[in-house]
Amino acid sequence: MSDSYDVVIAGGAAMGASTAYHLAADPAFRGRVLVIEKDFSYARAATSLSLSSIRQQFSSPVNIRVGLAGVAFLKAAKVTLAVDGEGPDLPITESGYLYLASDAGADTLRANHAIQIAEGADIALLTPDETKARFPFLDMSGIALASLGLSGEGWFDSYSLLQAFRRKAQSLGAVWRQDEVVGVERDGLRVTGARLASGERIGCGVFVNAAGASGAARLARACGVAIPVESRKRCVFVFEARRLSEKFPLIIDPSGVYVRPEGRHYVIGGPPPEPDLDTDDFEVVWEQFEETLWPALAARIPAFEELKLIRAWAGHYDLNTFDHNAIVGLMPGYDNAYLAAGFSGHGVQQSPAVGLGLSELIAHGRYLTLDLSDFAYARIAAGRPLLERNVI
Repeated sequence: MSDSYDVVIAGGAAMGASTAYHLAADPAFRGRVLVIEKDFSYARAATSLSLSSIRQQFSSPVNIRVGLAGVAFLKAAKVTLAVDGEGPDLPITESGYLYLASDAGADTLRANHAIQIAEGADIALLTPDETKARFPFLDMSGIALASLGLSGEGWFDSYSLLQAFRRKAQSLGAVWRQDEVVGVERDGLRVTGARLASGERIGCGVFVNAAGASGAARLARACGVAIPVESRKRCVFVFEARRLSEKFPLIIDPSGVYVRPEGRHYVIGGPPPEPDLDTDDFEVVWEQFEETLWPALAARIPAFEELKLIRAWAGHYDLNTFDHNAIVGLMPGYDNAYLAAGFSGHGVQQSPAVGLGLSELIAHGRYLTLDLSDFAYARIAAGRPLLERNVI
């Protein structure tokens, strides 16, 4: 081994950087942390290409709690992540999520709302008339009920969060190295070292696989563990249109199409054309806008029948094909290797809570702040999915 660290983290985007920061900031942890990241530009990282939204409108208590914890962290980050008295600027545009439900989805929306309120989320159910009064630009045809986040939901700058995590972690002693973990060396149930693409071998006391959409499943396989995680391409389109409201929420139509403001423009995305395959392709599917997204958008918001398409990009997220929820905790077959994968589009917003949880498992052997055991791999081995009830 050319070097040795107490904790080696594969992947230095939001999840890996959050874990490194929380470990370095824990008074009970006095070890050395190394983060291995293959691309310091983060140009194709899901963190950089994410729409960076955060919500509590889930149906499972653990996801709601993680969302609430993420909002609280972002609001305190200017102090918490300050270095030499200078804190990051991480404002949340708290315009909320607006879920629109058809008759088929109304009961699901009510059931979800009851759980959200019980967990302390600030969510309101709205009738079609109440929704129309708030957002008169909406065509409410086919809508039976709506759900709006009144506070704590919206969007933020995920790239700035990543850099704030990294800067703070490094100020506390964590080290970043540009390379890629391609495998591990083990002795029984323990990882003893990480093998890098450069040929270097790094000794480690604890290993964390946070390699994201492009690498977590591949790295897990290299460790002898099969996880049901695949990389999925999602396209986001930016358009220019008339400004309709100063407090325009992130709107999710029953079709699955979503839209929200982005500065002076709007962004839109939705279910991809079939088939939805595991891929490493970053090419934009331009016909998706014309054929599926724009027609659904114009039907729901007639003012957007006239718009100007500005640009688009494609990014990936790590889809957990088992139940579309995160896999967090010990990697099966190891007692000192951890996994953070399969976030299915929720990774950036869940990075503050999950990074803290992983750091607690490593430093204390258990969750102290927020119990994330519902995300453990054991549910997959047992065939017990953690399902989110979808609204249609």
